[in-house]
Amino acid sequence: MNRLAVFDCDGTLADSQAIICRAIREAFVSEKLAPPADAAIRRAVGLSLPEVMRVLLPEADREFHVHLAECYKRHFQSLRAAGLVEEPLFPGIADALAALEADGWLLAVATGKSDRGLLHLLDHHGISGCFVSLQTADRHPSKPHPSMLLQAMADAGAMPRTTVMIGDTSFDIGMGINAGCSTIGVAWGYHEAEELFEEGAHFVADQPDELPAIAALALGGPS
Repeated sequence: MNRLAVFDCDGTLADSQAIICRAIREAFVSEKLAPPADAAIRRAVGLSLPEVMRVLLPEADREFHVHLAECYKRHFQSLRAAGLVEEPLFPGIADALAALEADGWLLAVATGKSDRGLLHLLDHHGISGCFVSLQTADRHPSKPHPSMLLQAMADAGAMPRTTVMIGDTSFDIGMGINAGCSTIGVAWGYHEAEELFEEGAHFVADQPDELPAIAALALGGPS
């Protein structure tokens, strides 16, 4: 059975914090709303966009959350068109992906980003070909629902016992738990390591270069 490592994107593969916060602030201002603090935005990143807006503006209804999510997309696309979007990979991520591939792992992504946003980021960094499955919020319920992860496993021919979910938020860990997979938190993203462990993370990596050994350990292999 294939071994599969599924990665979250924002906060795990790429440092997109600054541009996400800016686009959300601009979306709120365009609707004559007080923009949320960056700390509040970071807490919600990882959910699908309407869910992010629900967390940030709980007094509004579902229809407005969807509307505000579309406003965010327009502002993000405008920033990209202006050449202002920077989403660098975290240092060491490219090497960690290469090491996992060399060790025989299949790789996938499960993210709250859109298809368009994810493909743009992966293509920009030249790593689209690393992944056998790309699952986004365009086609699935928001994390921690396991739908994205279940589809990634189906695409890769993997089972929960041969799959690890790697992410920086409690939403990622919850999705992995709900899918019956081993879970690995990362300490360089949006939620603290303690919170990831509290959600049920089996391991938390402090640096990307630890991921290949932790992934093997998570499935009972050599560290």
